[in-house]
Amino acid sequence: MHKVIFDTDPGVDDAMALLFLHNHPEIDLIGITTVFGNASIETTTRNALFLKREWGIAAPVAKGDGKTYNPMRNPIDWPVMIHGHDGLGNIDVPETIDLPLDPRSASRFIIETVRANPGEVTLIAVGRMSNLAYALKEDPAIAGLVKEVIIMGGAFDVPGNITPAAEANIHGDPEAADAVMMAPWKVVVVGLDVTMKTVMTRKRLAELTAQNGKRLKLLSDISQFYIDFYGQHVKDEGMVVHDSCACVYLVAPELFTTRSGAIRVVAGGIADGQTIQKPDARKFPPGNWDDLPSQHACIGIDAEKVMALLDETLVC
Repeated sequence: MHKVIFDTDPGVDDAMALLFLHNHPEIDLIGITTVFGNASIETTTRNALFLKREWGIAAPVAKGDGKTYNPMRNPIDWPVMIHGHDGLGNIDVPETIDLPLDPRSASRFIIETVRANPGEVTLIAVGRMSNLAYALKEDPAIAGLVKEVIIMGGAFDVPGNITPAAEANIHGDPEAADAVMMAPWKVVVVGLDVTMKTVMTRKRLAELTAQNGKRLKLLSDISQFYIDFYGQHVKDEGMVVHDSCACVYLVAPELFTTRSGAIRVVAGGIADGQTIQKPDARKFPPGNWDDLPSQHACIGIDAEKVMALLDETLVC
């Protein structure tokens, strides 16, 4: 069993990824930590509690601090044109959910859970890296106790999606992402190089929903707004399943091709949030990538098999 803490900002594609983690028989979802990004921290936390309630998820939810690693950075606008005003596709999520939060902050929850399960916990982070960076800052030794970190974010050999240089999760808190990439733990970055090749069509989602009643009916309702947005970005009428790709990597890494090498994140300037890898196979003069851990960036994917595994797990 893979013990997982899911660091998330629900978010439509986050909801699909959460249901995948909840349904997969080899995954033990032991915690959900919330971060701001697709909506405010109050909204993403409310959404996590809503999905926990609706899908009967046992994992506790711990709220993030709602601030960037560099306190001088401030969010501009939430992407309501992508995820809706409620963060879940404008399905009118209730204002309050009658479920308790874990009393600890997200970063403290990560630290204490990792220390209680040394070498066993995988962190899957599909929003900004703020919570992970704060946990590292408070307790750097957890880097040696985490089994693996899987990130949805970044763009290496393709353009970004928030600027030509940067992917949105990384761009939202680049200083945090840089700290996470440089830490001495194993990081796998599942970015736009591979996620843009995975599309859940409206037709496909409807067919899956017909097989799994209530759970997928909610997911389908949440996803319609997102599919409408992605109509301008994908050929088929569907949505790119960014966050689910990171979750699929956990149980089927053989479906991905990775490149190893130190990774840094640009903070500032027109390339703010750009992810840059120094491949292990290339030699360069001394620079800012030296003496850093070699991390893994996904550069290839068997999209058909990834989608097949996603389909199979969602209808469980």
